[in-house]
Amino acid sequence: MIWYQTLLERLGRPGQSCKDCDHSAQGCEERATLGRRPQSAINPERVESVPFHPYHLPMPQSLAKILVHPVFSTKDRRPFLRDRALREELHRYLGGILARLDCKPIVVGGVEDHAHLLCALSRTCEASAMVKEAKRGSSLWLKTKTPDLRDFAWQNGYGIFSIGFSQIQSARDYIAGQEEHHRKNSFQDEFRELLRRYEIAFDERYVWD
Repeated sequence: MIWYQTLLERLGRPGQSCKDCDHSAQGCEERATLGRRPQSAINPERVESVPFHPYHLPMPQSLAKILVHPVFSTKDRRPFLRDRALREELHRYLGGILARLDCKPIVVGGVEDHAHLLCALSRTCEASAMVKEAKRGSSLWLKTKTPDLRDFAWQNGYGIFSIGFSQIQSARDYIAGQEEHHRKNSFQDEFRELLRRYEIAFDERYVWD
């Protein structure tokens, strides 16, 4: 019990005045108040650290170069586009549609009853969506040109063929020489040959419209 009494003498008893100050021992204790934290000492020399990234991480990229050659005819292969000046204007208009779709046009050509496009397919644009918009936009534009074109329409279907980067020049020359080519060959003959060259199975009953 001696150690217990010694401890009490050192700590003081409840209500006993503090020997070193004029107020009660209870006031000497650190007061704890709800919702209030005791203030800690602030070191004025302390410097806040800033996160440092020693390496710059570049954003990832998705890159593509897909060259395509879409081909489609007028409805029932009617020679709506006999006028050369109108046809050339149409080809420029089709190139503008491709550019707006971010499908960089390389060359657009054709004759009175069909069109050939050569372009780089956008990474974010599906091939079917590109052809659909090219046909839709150019058809609406052609209907406004002359009264004879008010019932203009492209065929519902189309063909689209991939080419290699090394084939760009030969494909460009082929499209640019359409008038000469079709002095001897019809659109149907040409389209069949393209389908065979690319080993695409087809049914004659459903190709032409």
